[in-house]
Amino acid sequence: MTTDTLNWTAVCAADDILPNTGVCALVDGRHVAVFRVGESHYFAIDNVDPKANASVLSRGLVGNLGDRTVVASPLYKHHFDLKTGECLELPELSVRAHEVRVEGGQVLVG
Repeated sequence: MTTDTLNWTAVCAADDILPNTGVCALVDGRHVAVFRVGESHYFAIDNVDPKANASVLSRGLVGNLGDRTVVASPLYKHHFDLKTGECLELPELSVRAHEVRVEGGQVLVG
């Protein structure tokens, strides 16, 4: 699916997300964690930690492991790649990654 055919949902103003933190949003009935990394990079993955079945990934710590930008789950400390949703420790626990763009100062998730 190309980004032109996605249904885009406005989540919040881009400046509402502090650098290197995340927020949770409901997008098409899914809990989605939206992260701002640095001043202008935005990522979105499913917010539900698959091991705990709890909607908490948006509250995890953002950082890097090698060349990968990740969030560490606040519960089991598994690391999820913000670009792909891959769980680095247990790939079978990977989550879905979502398209993100910023338009007119608003963060949109597709």
